[in-house]
Amino acid sequence: MESLFKSLEDEIVSGKDISVPEFLKTWLSKPKLNFIGNQLCESNSKKVFCNTNPATEEDLNWVVLSDKVDVEKAITVAREAFNKGDWAKLTQSQRAQVVKKLGDLILQHRAPLAILESLDTGKPIFETFEGDIPRAASNFHFFADFAKEEETLQFQNGLDEHQAFREPLGVVALITPWNLPLYLETWKIAPALMMGNSIVLKPSELTPLTACYFAELTLQAGLPPGVFNVIHGFGDKAAGEFLVSDPRIDAISFTGETSTGRAIMRSAAVGPTRVSFELGGKGATVIFEDADIEMAATETLRAGFRNQGQICLATPRVFVHESVYSKFKELFVEKAKQIKVGNPLNYSTRMGSLIGREHWEKVMSYVCRVEEPMKVLLGGDRPKEIKKGAFLGPTILENVPLDHKISREEIFGPVVSIYSFSDESAVVREINSTQYGLSASIWTRNTERAQRVARSIHAGLVWINCWFARDLRVPFGGQKRSGVGREGGKHSLDFFSEWKSVCLRRTQ
Repeated sequence: MESLFKSLEDEIVSGKDISVPEFLKTWLSKPKLNFIGNQLCESNSKKVFCNTNPATEEDLNWVVLSDKVDVEKAITVAREAFNKGDWAKLTQSQRAQVVKKLGDLILQHRAPLAILESLDTGKPIFETFEGDIPRAASNFHFFADFAKEEETLQFQNGLDEHQAFREPLGVVALITPWNLPLYLETWKIAPALMMGNSIVLKPSELTPLTACYFAELTLQAGLPPGVFNVIHGFGDKAAGEFLVSDPRIDAISFTGETSTGRAIMRSAAVGPTRVSFELGGKGATVIFEDADIEMAATETLRAGFRNQGQICLATPRVFVHESVYSKFKELFVEKAKQIKVGNPLNYSTRMGSLIGREHWEKVMSYVCRVEEPMKVLLGGDRPKEIKKGAFLGPTILENVPLDHKISREEIFGPVVSIYSFSDESAVVREINSTQYGLSASIWTRNTERAQRVARSIHAGLVWINCWFARDLRVPFGGQKRSGVGREGGKHSLDFFSEWKSVCLRRTQ
C-alpha cells in the first residue's frame, strides 16, 4: 500500500483532475457502519441514510442510522472498557506510544483521507491534503508529547507531603461538525485518549467518511476494544440527543452551532455532565491606515474565503480606515477574482462547493437581502461555468448597514462585507456589537495601538498582522455566545481528566 499511496500523492499534486482510486471506490461501495468495541456494527433498526457529494450532488454511499439502542450499546461498551482498565491504567508514556502511532498512520494514509474529505465536504483537495489531514496528524503528535511532560505536583508543608495528579475522567462524548471533520475530531480525540478515557464519537451526518476510515486505523494502532467508538446518525431527537442525555457520559465536548450547543446543555443537565462548547462566530478584521495593505489584503482573503468561508474563525466583517479604504477595496476585489472555483479534486482549485444544497440556500438567503444602497462588488451567485453542485463564488459586499442581518448574524459562507471607519473607539464598538466573541484580526504597524485594540475587543482569540496562526499550547475558545470553556494544551488535558490531591503526614 505504501507505493500505492505514494503514487496517489504524486497524482494529487500533479494539478490534473484526479479520479477516485479503485480501492477507495470499493471501500465506498460498502455501507459505513458503527464502530463499537473494535467491531463494525449494523444499526439496531437496520436503517440507513444516504451520504451525498455536495460538489456533484451525486450519492457517495450509505451510512447506518443509529437509534437509542445503538447509542446505549456504544456507551455500555465504552464504560466496560474503561472499568477494565486496559487503557485507563496505562502510564502516560505507554498511551503516548499508541497516540503517536495514530498520528503516523494518518500521515501514511494522507492521500486517501484527503480524497475522502474532499468528496464529503466539497472543499479543495489542496486544503485537505496540505492542511486538514497533516493538522489532524499533528494533533496526535502534539498531545502525545505534551501530555507526557505534565508532571505530578509535589509540595512539602512541614510534616505534610502533598501530591496532585490527573486521573482519567471516564466515558466522554465527542460531537463534531462538518466543516473540518477529521481535524476537529482529532483535536478532541487525542487529549481524551492521552488522559486515559474511553470515547464515543458522533461525527456530523453530513461528513462521516474520514471518521469511518480513522476508526479502522485505530485497530492498526493497537487501541484496546471499546476505547474508541463511533456512532452515526442525526442530532435532534436522534443519536446525538440520546448520547448527550445519557447520565453515564462523564463529559461532552461539542463544536458546532450555538443553537445546538444550547440544546446539548439542556440535555447534559441530567448528569450534570461536564461540557465544553466551541460555537459560532462573526469575526472581524480591522485595518488601520498604517497597515501593510498588500499583506492585509492577502491574509484577509484567506480569512474570508478559506474553506468557502465555512470556518468559525473566518472574518466576514472587514473594517478599513477611510484613508486607505479605496486602495484596499480595489486590491481585495482584484485578489478575490483570482480565486479558482471548481472541481475539488483538482490541486489547483482554491474554492470548492459549500457543504450542501440546504446550506447553499441559507447563505443565498442573506445575499438576496442586498438592496440599495448596498452593493455586490463581486460574486453573489453560482459561477456561470459551473452547472451543478453547492457552489457560490467569492462574494464581496459594501454599504451594508451595521445593524443589518448580514452584519450581525453568522452566514458561514464565502460572503465578506467591507466597511469604512475613521475612529478607533467607534470601530471597536462595532466589532463588539454582535452576540459572538470568537476571533478578530488587527492590521497596524503601531504596536501600542495593536495591543490596546486587542484588549478592547471582546473575543477569545485576536491576531495582530496575521490570521489563523496557532500554537496548540495556548487556550482556544470564544467569549459571549461563541463558547463555554477552552481547548488546547493543558486546558484540553484538564477537561478530559480529574485532579486528585493526596496528603501524607509524616509521623515523628
